[in-house]
Amino acid sequence: MSESWYRIALAGSAAPVVVVAPGEHLGAAIDVAVRRVGKGVWPAAAALAEPGQVPLGESVGKGVVVEANPPAVPVGLRWPSGVIAAIGDADQATQAVEGWIRRPADQLGVVEAQVGGDRLSELFFELVERLPTADNLEVKVLGHHDGAGTTEVWLTPHLDVRRAIRFLDDHDVELIDNGHVELSLYLRQERSTLRLTEHKTIVWMSEEQATVERFTGWLAALKVPAAPELVTLGDLDHYHYRPARSSPRGRLIERLKRMRLRKVDAYDAV
Repeated sequence: MSESWYRIALAGSAAPVVVVAPGEHLGAAIDVAVRRVGKGVWPAAAALAEPGQVPLGESVGKGVVVEANPPAVPVGLRWPSGVIAAIGDADQATQAVEGWIRRPADQLGVVEAQVGGDRLSELFFELVERLPTADNLEVKVLGHHDGAGTTEVWLTPHLDVRRAIRFLDDHDVELIDNGHVELSLYLRQERSTLRLTEHKTIVWMSEEQATVERFTGWLAALKVPAAPELVTLGDLDHYHYRPARSSPRGRLIERLKRMRLRKVDAYDAV
């Protein structure tokens, strides 16, 4: 696979810097940029580099440069692994905050929650652990994974909460940290679904209002505040990426097959 060049805004203890770095995919370029610049930084925004921007600035290592006069890149919520705001929409991205909100939906109670950075994985596991039951885990490998254009939906055999946690913990880099994957846990008796969306928000959907109230109670106990409005990456220009240590699409799908998941649907992106 050929490399592309990316502009990556890195935030941390000092003022944000914009790094130009190469990678076979965005996640690989982010990994290179973070390792070369040093500890304590994290990716705040990104964009594909234009030909005239490669390379620019002062070299900080082979294949990586820091822009000499970068534009100001406002830093807001620290995005979880797998998703990142576009540099061009960084101003709007500062409106994103941690919190939860009820979403309008016909005949369903829907709650969406957003938290930053590593807290997303921790919160998702905390919520799964609180589930009274779980029946199946759905893994949706999205069409933008390696630019395939086709979304595939894979379903586990019947499981319970304990096995769901073990499955997710064993494959967290491939599934939770991967911005090309969406996860759904089905609670059929409760007619409810817990979802980790492609934009790395957590959504609870249920036909039972009591389970919705229970879920918001869990969020309150886990220190996630109610929000008057919730700006997510779905509202902004953004990129999805997979971690440098994750598998390409073909290998990921082969792993799902070996883990006894079955493909239940496939469709092309609209």
